[in-house]
Amino acid sequence: MDIVESVSKRTFSGSSGTYNVQALELAAARERNKLKGFNVIVHFLDETVQEFTVDKRSKGSFIMEQVYQHLELVEKDYFGLQYSDNGCVPNVNKPELMRWLDPSKLIKKQLNNCQYPLYFRVKFYVSDPSKLQEEYTRYQFCLQIRRDILEGRLVLAPSTAILLASYTVQAELGDYQPEEHGNNYLSNLQLIPGQSEDMERKIAELHKLHKGQSPAEAEFNFLDHAKRIDMYGMELHKARDNTNREIQLGVTHIGLVVCQNNLKINTFSWSKIMKISFKRKQFFIQLIRELSEDYDTLLGFNMESYRSSKTLWKACVEHHTFFRLDSPKVKRKFLFSLGSKFTYSGRTEFQTVSDVKKRGKLERKFVRSPSKQLIKQPGQAPSVEEKGKVLSAPGRPPRPYDNKVTSLGAKEPRKAWADDSQMSDDDGGFLERTLEAPFSPGIAGRVLSYVDEEVPSPTSNGLYDTPPYSASHSPTSQITDEGLVTITLYPDDGKYGFNVKGGANPEEPILVSRVAPNTPADKCTPRLSEGDQVLQINGIDVSHALHEDVVNLIHKARGTNDGKLVLIVKPNVLYVGMEEFEEPPYQYVPAGDMQQRPPSPENALEQSMLLLADGLASGALIARYEMLYRKHPDLTCDVSMEAKNINKNRYRDISPYDTTRVILKNAPSGDYINANYVNMKINGTDTTNQYIATQGPLQSTSEDFWQMVLEEDCNLIVMLTTIVERGRAKCHKYWPNQGECLTMQNVIIKCVQEITDPSESFIFRDFILTDVKNDTEREIKHMQYVAWPDHGVPDSPAQFLSFTEKVREARKGDAAPVVVHCSAGIGRTGVLVLMETALCLIEAQEPVYPLEIVKTMREQRAMMIQNASQYRFVCESVHIAYLQTIDDTQEAKLFR
Repeated sequence: MDIVESVSKRTFSGSSGTYNVQALELAAARERNKLKGFNVIVHFLDETVQEFTVDKRSKGSFIMEQVYQHLELVEKDYFGLQYSDNGCVPNVNKPELMRWLDPSKLIKKQLNNCQYPLYFRVKFYVSDPSKLQEEYTRYQFCLQIRRDILEGRLVLAPSTAILLASYTVQAELGDYQPEEHGNNYLSNLQLIPGQSEDMERKIAELHKLHKGQSPAEAEFNFLDHAKRIDMYGMELHKARDNTNREIQLGVTHIGLVVCQNNLKINTFSWSKIMKISFKRKQFFIQLIRELSEDYDTLLGFNMESYRSSKTLWKACVEHHTFFRLDSPKVKRKFLFSLGSKFTYSGRTEFQTVSDVKKRGKLERKFVRSPSKQLIKQPGQAPSVEEKGKVLSAPGRPPRPYDNKVTSLGAKEPRKAWADDSQMSDDDGGFLERTLEAPFSPGIAGRVLSYVDEEVPSPTSNGLYDTPPYSASHSPTSQITDEGLVTITLYPDDGKYGFNVKGGANPEEPILVSRVAPNTPADKCTPRLSEGDQVLQINGIDVSHALHEDVVNLIHKARGTNDGKLVLIVKPNVLYVGMEEFEEPPYQYVPAGDMQQRPPSPENALEQSMLLLADGLASGALIARYEMLYRKHPDLTCDVSMEAKNINKNRYRDISPYDTTRVILKNAPSGDYINANYVNMKINGTDTTNQYIATQGPLQSTSEDFWQMVLEEDCNLIVMLTTIVERGRAKCHKYWPNQGECLTMQNVIIKCVQEITDPSESFIFRDFILTDVKNDTEREIKHMQYVAWPDHGVPDSPAQFLSFTEKVREARKGDAAPVVVHCSAGIGRTGVLVLMETALCLIEAQEPVYPLEIVKTMREQRAMMIQNASQYRFVCESVHIAYLQTIDDTQEAKLFR
């Protein structure tokens, strides 16, 4: 007993020790089990599958970064990982079943501890592919859109599907090679739903026309056309409106889109929405109150379930943050509010674009994945039904000499065919320019054929010469009941200038398929547009007519004495509902603060700038511009076409209106000069900026030009062209060299100074004009913009704004008109007039509506701002100028 007691005391005394091996082993095992990773399978857009190992305590950002590193993806914020609650593949008809992996939450909680696969997808569809700097990013976008088309998510016209498929073939197979590709080289490839042999034939024909396009260029063209599709980038959520009508709601970079039967019927842009909310199965949007309203508009939609309602709400939050905010870190003031606190935690598009520009483009090589193959029995042609299915099959081995490419670096892929941005404003709208069919990029000399066009004679040069307008033969239009439009056309040179399609059967409508520039169909008010449905021709109902009968009716009309053609058309649905992007001012709630009240109704300038930004983002601004008449239908240009004056015009189709033309009083050669007065009233002020818009002088009209400067008391000349561009004369050098004199019958011009701006973009000259008869002298400032590229727009809006400000400074305190000219005196000239007008309006805190400014200019000189690229550029410059004004104002407040 004494021994036991002795042992016990020693055992439990302070001098002894124990080590619990079993307890520590169990604890270590539990810890290892807790830290043990698990595998996640990710399906990529090129049909490859990759397995990643992640920690159980990892957040979604961990696996997302692994995926981005695996792809070497730089512009990663447009993409995300999707999964479903039950592990099924993405379902087009059930978007509420799909989830986007949240980077801020634990992976295991989101996947519910299940080994569900993840799907790499485009989450935010870019509004313009030119924003994507990396070739590899554009390739991933192409893969996603091709998948959207095959899965029926992106609904599009067969002709568009065929065009996009042809670019896919060019990117994958390279140039068409007859000896290699043969007749049925597309029969095994799954390119579009419902693929038929006729479709494959059309795809092959278009593929031949893409010769010379690299894979990167073909993919850029693919995206450039895809972005214009109504359903582009939309995941549709089933809903019902307040009349219990079945509709679909989709979210895009523009805002919330309402669709019915896969057709867009309405759009609520972000600038019109004040608040977005949901409660159970109901989804609500509160619209910003218009200036004319004293009530708020709340629209409610009934969703299929609470889950679908919340999914749509989350999509709205994420898209608004990504596309509209500079940073997602916005303070929310409703700290004690109930409901979801969900916010978007990733980077915005602004941050992504800025970051990529800073780091530069990544030079890399990659192999493009081939399209899926159709599975069929040997020797058996696939049926149409089989071709409509998406079937998996082993891919074709890649052809490294076609598909493995090096990034183009700084070179931007060229467009599929030359658009109006490739036409100089000096070309007069037709000179040395061929018209190409929509599916014929890069084919020189291919002239567009029209339904009313005769076969050209062998001696014809193929150029369209715009005849002068007269009161009796101006194309006119009239709005009729039920949204229909009556358009009256008279042929010019035997042509109306449009083509039609459809009418294969009595149920297929007749639609306008093409409209030629500077033809009667193009110069209507509103313009006859592609997609307009023709309902009547000269009083005959053609709503159920066959194509051949319609063509015969048009030919018959042309054969009459005056060729009068009266059309009743239903305007293209593409432009229905675009009014929300234009002139009426709407209030706006600053992004991220849903409780803040709208700005004061008086701030119309801010509202006009929001509408301008929305119109640029959506393309509505350009669409409305292209519908505007180029020449006013009721104004004549008869004096310019008189025999004695024809040779005074630089271009045959650029003529001054009779009502606003400058009339010379004492010119040796007569009273005619190709110039118009253009006066721009600045609302809210007593100021009217006066201009004389004129063509670049010819050698034979230089004396007339200086006579005009003398008689109009002008002190400032703005020149927006160089003497020669791309080997073509654009303007005669109508002034002497520095220190020399130019002597004419009534005036003497001496150049006393010539200074080139340090950027070598501008040249400033000082002239002394001497009136010979009165022996008086006057100083003339001459400002020349030499960096404006031919067939394009200035490289830098900042540089252009700087020049415009210098023009404003030079004209201060001078009531005399400013002479502005380029070569034709309409394109670049119109851009400068609009820009200066907008800057004056911004300074006066007045709203700026560029389309109204263009209309005002074109009522005084035809075709001012000649093409859409010029109009887009000046609208973007106006918006940048406004933002700079805001920044300057805020900075000034800080230093008070």
